[in-house]
Amino acid sequence: MSNVDRDPILLTPGPLTTSLATKTAMLRDWGSWDSSFNAVTARVRERLTAIISGRDTHVCVPMQGSGTFSVEGAVNTLVPRDGHVLVLINGAYGKRLARLTEMMGRRLSTFETADDVPTTAADVARALDADASITHVGLVHCETSTGILNPLAEIADVVASRGRSLIVDAMSSFGALAIDARKIPFDALIAASGKCIEGPPGMGFVFVRRSVIEQCAGRSTSLALDLYDQWTYMERTMQWRYTPPTHVVVAVDAALEQYIAAGGQAARYRRYAANCEALISGMTEMGFKVFLDARVQAPIIVTLHAPADPKYAFKPFYDEVRKRGFILYPGKLTQVETFRVGCIGAIGPEEMRHAVNAVRDSLRALGINMGVATAGTPRATATARAA
Repeated sequence: MSNVDRDPILLTPGPLTTSLATKTAMLRDWGSWDSSFNAVTARVRERLTAIISGRDTHVCVPMQGSGTFSVEGAVNTLVPRDGHVLVLINGAYGKRLARLTEMMGRRLSTFETADDVPTTAADVARALDADASITHVGLVHCETSTGILNPLAEIADVVASRGRSLIVDAMSSFGALAIDARKIPFDALIAASGKCIEGPPGMGFVFVRRSVIEQCAGRSTSLALDLYDQWTYMERTMQWRYTPPTHVVVAVDAALEQYIAAGGQAARYRRYAANCEALISGMTEMGFKVFLDARVQAPIIVTLHAPADPKYAFKPFYDEVRKRGFILYPGKLTQVETFRVGCIGAIGPEEMRHAVNAVRDSLRALGINMGVATAGTPRATATARAA
């Protein structure tokens, strides 16, 4: 079957292309209070927690909705109403974290770097040492707006050494990049179903240190997004408080079954790294320039500078690539014109090479001249630096 005969491949950071087995899992209807569905929920929570080796310290609280629902639930439940959150920003999702923190009525401070500059542990140390009132730090591990990887382990050590609490948005890294709760001190880590686990969108989940969530009764100003109530109700009844996304939950269960069978986090990372390498190699050969330095590029999503040819516009380019079986993602940057290509989903390097060919054919169809790639064009390689 050719790419144009099948569903388009989603070269996006979520939703993303899922396997046939994951899609098939959604063909059955489930009763939300039925014991068989409760067993699926319990198994999903256990398998997710195992990915971060967090069984002894953290609990998994699944939530209905997109990943942002869970980020908002985490901030609103885990941060006391008189708490003070320092949000580290180098992209759109850090800005979103800051915005929702302020909307939840919590005191907010921010530390912001450019979109291509990671926050460092030294940056965080200076900010915490300068303001003793800060109680929590919010970090986006892999910024989906560019693909930049922030140094989670180093920042976590700084936060812990100063007795503060770390909340990690790991939407685009969980399941592919190694995160071990036994080695990295965090009080909460947030992810979602439609990312590196390769499930459909519709469910988020928060790993919370048990000793922390036990103290969170009554903190949330939201009924639906109260992690403490969701957790205690699940522990008591094995059920979701309100109508769960049943089809999504069972599809995530199927995706986790495949994830484990394929070799887990290490294998998922290797495939995404190979995808990223195939993509960047082919695109730079055509003359495209990667936005990020190779040292901070995660093998999740790659931001590329748009062609300099005045005939280029994203929408016609997108349409041409889509006709050839691939869906790209617009850029998130405001100062530089870019577009993004995801390396995640149920795809491999062969699909990435087909995608590169689709881009090449689309440029020809639109009469866009890339010029000649100059010597020294950056080639990010997704090797073991983020594994």
